[in-house]
Amino acid sequence: MAKRRNLPYSFNLNVDHYGFPPSVGLYLPRGHVAPADSTQQRQQVKIVESEIEEKYKAFKQFDTVGDHSDHFYLKFRTVKKPSKDWVKRIQHEWKVLGKDLPDTIFVRAYEDRMDLLRAVIVGPAGTPYHDGLFFFDVYFPSQYPCKPPQVNYRSGGLRLNPNLYACGKVCLSLLNTWTGSGCEMWNPSTSTMLQVLVSIQALVLNAKPYFNEPGHSMYANTPLGEKLSLAYNEETFLLSCRTMLYSLRNPPKHFEHFIGGHFRKYGRDILVGCKAYMGGAQVGCLAGDGVQDVDEGDKSCSQNFKCSLEILFKGLINEFTDLGVGCHEFQAKIVNSGAAADTTLRL
Repeated sequence: MAKRRNLPYSFNLNVDHYGFPPSVGLYLPRGHVAPADSTQQRQQVKIVESEIEEKYKAFKQFDTVGDHSDHFYLKFRTVKKPSKDWVKRIQHEWKVLGKDLPDTIFVRAYEDRMDLLRAVIVGPAGTPYHDGLFFFDVYFPSQYPCKPPQVNYRSGGLRLNPNLYACGKVCLSLLNTWTGSGCEMWNPSTSTMLQVLVSIQALVLNAKPYFNEPGHSMYANTPLGEKLSLAYNEETFLLSCRTMLYSLRNPPKHFEHFIGGHFRKYGRDILVGCKAYMGGAQVGCLAGDGVQDVDEGDKSCSQNFKCSLEILFKGLINEFTDLGVGCHEFQAKIVNSGAAADTTLRL
């Protein structure tokens, strides 16, 4: 496979190291798997894994919860003496979310803070975000719906999309944080929180996020544009893997068992994808639990990408093993690959 040439219009997605805060802890304690002769400890591990599984299966798409102490908009004071129209509109939003959420979006509202929401969006298949979890904190201002909700992406300091900043800013015309016209902009009469979440999933977490960047759309459907897009997708998938590790090690409140259950269910698929990408398949070619056929001429995996992904691959195997995912076939690949990887969290 030919070496990738230096590309114009370069971008930097900071994939040299994990970059997580040093204080984050593991969802399950590192090394919790018991020695072979410790029956009691093995039983305890199975109990924990069973609890994760049960709570994941029972996890509702929409529900109300209490503790909001880790919410991004906690610093915003609650809406005092809200108008009846405001309360009625928020209740309507809850009703719509409870009835019409797609299978891959989950929302938690707060019993004592009607002005706050938290949502998680599962990365769509066929994109560099597949099987990842992307969290968003939401605030409804007192002027809502005359003003759109405020939305913050829980980035972990990573920018994996032109519309999702490392600081958490979400650029979307529907939120009036980006340019747009007509139905692209927030309309107090017709726009909803559900529309915002579905737009983020469909328009932001898409198959070719490179073209979301202003000025890049002019290269769409050109050889140069496709080359740049493929390179961007490789970098994006690395950041998506790092986001998986970040979420596992620093889960948002009320989503702990959902995160554990999600990666227990999809961990093997993610590792299959990583293995295929390290073998040269295009990022985003996954379809369900398999990998689509990729023509020889379509293979795009760069050597730098392979090296970076191999390190993250080992980190994901460690985390998924702790969750009870069967990773033996992938661990054998690590042993055969030789050098051990440093998966230490560091800034």
